Amino acid sequence: MQRVRPYLRLMRMDKPIGIWLLFFPAAWGMLLAPAPLRWDLLALLLLGATITRAAGCIINDLTDRKLDAQVERTRTRPLASGEIPVRDAWVLLFVLAFNALLLALVLPVQVVWLALCVVPMIAAYPWMKRLTFWPQAFLGLTFNFGALIGWAATGQPLAMAPVLLYAGCFFWTLGYDTLYAVQDMPDDASVGIKSTARRVGTGARLQWFTFASYLAALLLWLAACIIAERYALPVQLALIAVAVHMGWQATHAKALVPGSARGGQLFRSNQWLGLCMFAGLLFTAAFSNLS
Repeated sequence: MQRVRPYLRLMRMDKPIGIWLLFFPAAWGMLLAPAPLRWDLLALLLLGATITRAAGCIINDLTDRKLDAQVERTRTRPLASGEIPVRDAWVLLFVLAFNALLLALVLPVQVVWLALCVVPMIAAYPWMKRLTFWPQAFLGLTFNFGALIGWAATGQPLAMAPVLLYAGCFFWTLGYDTLYAVQDMPDDASVGIKSTARRVGTGARLQWFTFASYLAALLLWLAACIIAERYALPVQLALIAVAVHMGWQATHAKALVPGSARGGQLFRSNQWLGLCMFAGLLFTAAFSNLS
């Protein structure tokens, strides 16, 4: 088991928050679609999120291993520290990519095409922090393709509802990953890594940026639910809970200081936001099937 642990850390299996944040948009997309509720499909989407997130982390660490070695929070990562050979990381990445392909092939062909579209974006993401102060925006575009894939996995053609859901998830990620990046601001500045947190700054500017991003996400999700005819009481209650949680995060954003771990704590709290939305859509979809 001791020999396996570095590889599990390479895939971030010790930090499951990323899996949930990747899974929730896909699950929401599936539950928004006018199709029967399928527990097996939800399980496949969760498996796909687990595999894809692990592969994405390996791509990120292969690209950033020299930079990671210079940043306090990331210098102990297996590739940055030399704990795992680069060759092993490439082999593991190939195995994960092959399994992701097999998983996509059991789903409708539209899912395969969407997955092929997002692969170059996953590969390009680690370079964005070198090219632009808006890597969090590129992450939002890449990380939330699951909203479209989840809808397409039901066999339904893409429509306005999943596009609005995807757009809302983009702003959600823009907000929470900017909060997350505050903890790395001092190290990022010293090694030349760019981030939205460095561009926006802290204090009132960060608070208003977080509030605006989350408000855009909330309104787009509301529109998606209405258009998809999923705006039943459970979803209404879920959106209220989401709004309260987003307001709580924005309120605390003002007090964040560069290098503080508090930004990471606010980031991780988004798993509960995602769970609220998931529960509302799940109950609504289940009730729709019974009626």
